Amino acid sequence: MSHNDTIVAQATPPGRGGVGILRISGLKARDVAQAVLGKLPKPRYADYLPFRDTEGNTLDQGIALWFPGPNSFTGEDVLELQGHGGPVILDLLLKRILTLPGLRIASPGEFSERAFLNDKLDLAQAEAIADLIDASSEQAARSAMNSLQGAFSARVNHLVEALTHLRIYVEAAIDFPDEEIDFLSDGKIEAQLNTVIGDLDAVRAEARQGSLLREGMKVVIAGRPNAGKSSLLNALAGREAAIVTDIAGTTRDVLREHIHIDGMPLHIIDTAGLRDASDEVERIGIERAWQEIEQADRVLFMVDSTTTSAVDPAEIWPDFIARLPANLPITVVRNKADITGEDAGLSEVNGHSLIRLSARQGEGVDILRNHLKQSMGFDTNMEGGFLARRRHLQALETAAEHLQQGKAQLLGAWAGELLAEELRLAQQNLSEITGEFTSDDLLGRIFSSFCIGK
Repeated sequence: MSHNDTIVAQATPPGRGGVGILRISGLKARDVAQAVLGKLPKPRYADYLPFRDTEGNTLDQGIALWFPGPNSFTGEDVLELQGHGGPVILDLLLKRILTLPGLRIASPGEFSERAFLNDKLDLAQAEAIADLIDASSEQAARSAMNSLQGAFSARVNHLVEALTHLRIYVEAAIDFPDEEIDFLSDGKIEAQLNTVIGDLDAVRAEARQGSLLREGMKVVIAGRPNAGKSSLLNALAGREAAIVTDIAGTTRDVLREHIHIDGMPLHIIDTAGLRDASDEVERIGIERAWQEIEQADRVLFMVDSTTTSAVDPAEIWPDFIARLPANLPITVVRNKADITGEDAGLSEVNGHSLIRLSARQGEGVDILRNHLKQSMGFDTNMEGGFLARRRHLQALETAAEHLQQGKAQLLGAWAGELLAEELRLAQQNLSEITGEFTSDDLLGRIFSSFCIGK
């Protein structure tokens, strides 16, 4: 695959629709215009023209848009043909275009990749295109647009610039050790370093919020049979997603529901009741339940409050608690409060959250929703947010570690060379976010996840 090829792809979803769009980008785009339209349209004006085959017969008629490079999305010559959205018509037109020499079908995300390679977008902005398309809520869409418009990149570039200035100061201190002033110990470097660390921490906090909007939180409902797990799933989903009966072991497989709480996506997982099962199907369901628990962001430990008055999870079921992954957040949910007469509410017990509710009656479910939102640190009032991917979080985290290590070198041994190296590594990690320093392999993985035609 060469980036010098001229590429073509359908930019609208497959299937029938009112409008179907083909997008062409590259040096041969003007040849396509001459062959299919009989002329080169006026730049950036909509021109209503027939689309013709190799024999000069009209295949379709529609709007042609011509964007000569570098003033286009990809930075190359771009032609868009907007015709009727029938799959047969679009296929005929695509085949007609591919008869011309030097053209090929675009790879997934190749239009966005060319925009990145031609400095029309940085990598974080290019990723935001896919995130905008995949947004599952209004808030996620708005945050993706903020990223596309450069909000995330601007914050990262500010950090990179600050690190550049700090590196200059540190390396000057290293290169001129005979100066009367000891630059490494005069306090200025430490003050500047602390400022960068504080700014980076603020970006990391916003990035975690952006990651929540994009990735969502995985919440697994687990417990013994007949504790009310499926009833809670239905209450959170607002519909009868799971079958609910008084028969123990009704749920034998994993059930998934995707919901939103104030714009935050949650993946709610209902699992089979945990017990020693002799039935093979139920046993497999229990194994899958444990697999989901091990991958959860939070576990809702469902307890039938009619069977025990205990509130400490280690007392309720010590073997269950012992098997949980270390540091996995748990919320104990004492269900069936309508039967026991307990008041719905939230409290803390031995470092764990405890919620009393009635899943079937809906009492206390709103308390649980708010608890889930609060437990993930989701701030619905945060303005100007941006979406972030896991690779962004990792880059920010690694950069923060290098800055802390550099600070330790500065304060512990006044080791300027080691501090300079940690600053360089931190700057390199941040530059990976915008693509200033990124491997070809990473670029391939990122853009291959995009839609064809984007």
